[in-house]
Amino acid sequence: MAGRLAVDFGTSNTVLALWDSDSQMASTYAPSIYRCLYPQGDGTTPVVPSLIHYSADCRQWLGQQVLQRNLLKHPHTLRWAKRYIGRGGTSRGRRIGEHQVSFHQAGHDFLFALLLLAREELSLADEEIALTVPVDSFEHYAAWLGEVAASAGLSRYRLIDEASAAALGYGAHIQPGDCYLVFDFGGGTLDIAVVLIEAEGNSAGGRRCRILAKAGAEIGGISLDQLLFQDLLLQTGRSDTDPLIQTLSGALLAECEQAKIELTSQANATITLLDPDTGQLLEAAWSRSRFEELMDGADLIARIDRLIRQALNRARDRGYGEEQIKSVLLVGGSSQIPAVRTTLARIFGKERLFVDRPIDAVARGAAAFVGGADFYDHIQHSYAIRHRDAKTGQWLYCPLVDSGSPYPSSEAIAHFTVKASHDGQSQLGLAIFELGEQTRSGAIAAPTELVFDPAGGARILAVQVAEQERRNSFWMNVNSPTFLTSSQPLQAGDPCFRISFGIDGNKRLLLTAREISTGRLLYSDYPVIQLS
Repeated sequence: MAGRLAVDFGTSNTVLALWDSDSQMASTYAPSIYRCLYPQGDGTTPVVPSLIHYSADCRQWLGQQVLQRNLLKHPHTLRWAKRYIGRGGTSRGRRIGEHQVSFHQAGHDFLFALLLLAREELSLADEEIALTVPVDSFEHYAAWLGEVAASAGLSRYRLIDEASAAALGYGAHIQPGDCYLVFDFGGGTLDIAVVLIEAEGNSAGGRRCRILAKAGAEIGGISLDQLLFQDLLLQTGRSDTDPLIQTLSGALLAECEQAKIELTSQANATITLLDPDTGQLLEAAWSRSRFEELMDGADLIARIDRLIRQALNRARDRGYGEEQIKSVLLVGGSSQIPAVRTTLARIFGKERLFVDRPIDAVARGAAAFVGGADFYDHIQHSYAIRHRDAKTGQWLYCPLVDSGSPYPSSEAIAHFTVKASHDGQSQLGLAIFELGEQTRSGAIAAPTELVFDPAGGARILAVQVAEQERRNSFWMNVNSPTFLTSSQPLQAGDPCFRISFGIDGNKRLLLTAREISTGRLLYSDYPVIQLS
């Protein structure tokens, strides 16, 4: 066994790292057949591009194999799976031969193959591994990660949010007792966390990082690619329903991504793409200033500013002001975009920005975490009980757990009385929902998003109100909504159960329920759902 393994499954790239308990250091690792070297600082770091290609003879190519075979622009190549999986619901994916391959399936196949090979190369047995999750992810995404790991024979795992892992990944710059802001702007999400490094003497287990505040949104490098794609349509006078655009959309998006990367380090970028079937040429060009105009027009920079302020305000509520933040740790390829760095420098000053580990800080930190480093954390999401307003018929949410709540709770955090809704009722329950940020959106210029049709063509569609609401809430106990049984049939409006809730040290919501008419105790600190 070479060390404790950590896996940072990313929208654009996946990074793996190992923790060596002897040297107390983390190093990046990637199976040689899948990896490529990504520039970082003065050197490179191994990554696995988050790509999977399904060949006509049912073979699968992953990561660098896709690039080596020049299959990135092929309609049977799927990318950005993490972004679609994180949204929940069912994605249409692509039709490949006689089969429909969803983004969930593509993500599973990619991560399963990567974990299986890592398990064999590193001789992993029963050792615990670390898996990273975005700050603003829902429980279903963490459950999906666990299922993939278990299917690869790695059933023992620990989850750590990406912002917290990044704080450990910049360990060479972190000093106990200091406050930091982690700015993680990757391919699919923006996650911001204000963290406090506890003094060494406060923990026998070594350095601990306490999360003071978090903010996040589903914007990232893909959102920037979408901006360039939309502007390309304007420059060429075409629509995303144009047959030529549908045919070349995958290739065009790949070119837009490359143009974005070029504009990070140079003043201009150009796309030239030829349709091999018709001979038609598509061209588009951008200056960095034009790129920044597009970002401003989509409210991207302003939105980033608002999310930073949101995290700072939450930290201030806990007694830590902006002036106490010693450094800002930049993570993710999109954090290197000049306009983004200028925004951060305007708020915090250039001297407080650290940019030397944007690609592997999360994976290295996760490896340190599974190797023994620990964190104080808080509940990230808000939770509520959903009920229907008897007068209007609308669904309403009654707060249960607020985002930022500490755990475990020393006393009950909420009390409710459950009443019968109709005559003769004996089975009652509560619908518990996890709520996301109301500003969470599938695209930076809400309400639109980039959607692929079964043939692989990309279109920009409006996000319907019902879909926006679905993405902002998740029914946690949908499989067991009624769990309270009355000792006798009830009349509508009868108060029948007194309910109280608490939170234990494993982030589980605990329920205590007592029947009012008999005093019978049905549950005492019974774990109902897993919080995140």
